[in-house]
Amino acid sequence: MTTPIRRVSGRMPGWAKAVSAVVIVLVVFFAGIRLSVLPGLKDLFGTETHDRSGPALLESIQDISRYDAASGNFQVVVDLEKDAKLLPDAIRGSRTLYVGAGTVDAYVDLGKVGKNDVTVDDDRTSATLRLPHAQLGKPALDTDRSYAVSKQRGLLDRLGDFFSDNPNSEQAVQKLAVRHIGDAAKESELTKRAETNTTNMLEGLLRSLGFKEVKVSFDA
Repeated sequence: MTTPIRRVSGRMPGWAKAVSAVVIVLVVFFAGIRLSVLPGLKDLFGTETHDRSGPALLESIQDISRYDAASGNFQVVVDLEKDAKLLPDAIRGSRTLYVGAGTVDAYVDLGKVGKNDVTVDDDRTSATLRLPHAQLGKPALDTDRSYAVSKQRGLLDRLGDFFSDNPNSEQAVQKLAVRHIGDAAKESELTKRAETNTTNMLEGLLRSLGFKEVKVSFDA
């Protein structure tokens, strides 16, 4: 006597069908929001920004005696590439092309001028001033005019950005851009222009006060 073989039903259980249907609906729903296919849904689930920051606290005040005599605008293209040993770039590695724009100020510190550095004759018609050389301030990156042209990242780097609190951070290229802008300012004639502008400013100021002869020099 043979025992009949029961065929396993290939039909999907009812609860599985229900779950699959819900998943499909959710996928289509959010895809419609993503692609703006369904009008009004994007605004319905839009985000709102609330600024709950506390008041700014004044920590200190510093007196500034320097005369900002010139300012230079600079732009640099940063090409930063990071490779991993023994791994192809498609797996681990990154390359960022970044355009950095910033400014560097050149100033003369008038607070360093002592009594012996200013000479006035008895008739108060001639004045001689000896000033310190102009200096460069710290480079300031303008984030509104700086931007990333392209970003290439390996699979592991993209996964790291996904789980990171600060994905796609541009801190490395920004620091590099600031350094290059500072180097470019040192090679420029920005300090020379600052000394010329300071001389013209002091000559015009003292002549307006009645001095006929004004000599301005800068220490070596």
